[in-house]
Amino acid sequence: MLEIAPGWQVEVDRGPDWLFIKLHSADHPSGDEPPLADFLWSTIAAHFTYRVVLEMCDVGLLHSYLVGQLVLLHKRLCTHGGVLRLCGLSDGNQNVLNVCRLDSRFPQFRDRVEAVHGYHPTQPR
Repeated sequence: MLEIAPGWQVEVDRGPDWLFIKLHSADHPSGDEPPLADFLWSTIAAHFTYRVVLEMCDVGLLHSYLVGQLVLLHKRLCTHGGVLRLCGLSDGNQNVLNVCRLDSRFPQFRDRVEAVHGYHPTQPR
């Protein structure tokens, strides 16, 4: 695991054609807001793959700063023909995205397998 700021860590796994990044945050981060989009972009570029699943099951509340970082990363990936998919969001964090009207940009996937296949529980298989 790599620490990117006090209370923030990431795990990176490479799969065929996909990069899996798992975020970990403390329940009460120190207040230091990590340059998450920049760090993740550097990691993605180093792996030369622009198809990313961001695993969010170990993230507390999605604060506005983190939502902004996700939007920024999504835009960067789109400009390179990439894909960003989120999985493991809590119901509360999914609600945050709904309130921000970002639920269509970041549909919820249960796990990395669903995210890779693009299967969403509200869609027929």
